[in-house]
Amino acid sequence: MGETRFSGACTVQVLLFASLRDRAGWSSRPFTLSSQTECTARDIWQLLDLGAWPDGVRVAVNQSFVTADHPLQEGDELAFLPPFTGG
Repeated sequence: MGETRFSGACTVQVLLFASLRDRAGWSSRPFTLSSQTECTARDIWQLLDLGAWPDGVRVAVNQSFVTADHPLQEGDELAFLPPFTGG
C-alpha cells in the first residue's frame, strides 16, 4: 500500500464512546495532524495521551471497522469503541 502524504495538515474528527469518552472527558473533537507522512488510528491514540492501547478496543473509520494501522486521510471520521458489555 502506498504512503499517504499530507500537504501540511490533515484534520480528522475523533469520536470516543462509553468508557473511553469517560476517560478523556469528551466525546467528539477535530484533531489536526501536521505530519507529512502516513498517520494511523494507533498514532492518534498515542497523541491523545489516553494511556496504553486498551484490550479489545475497536477502530472505525468513516463508520467501517478497520485495523488500528489503517492510514487516515483528510476529513476522515475516526471512532474508538471499547468492548461492549451487558445484555
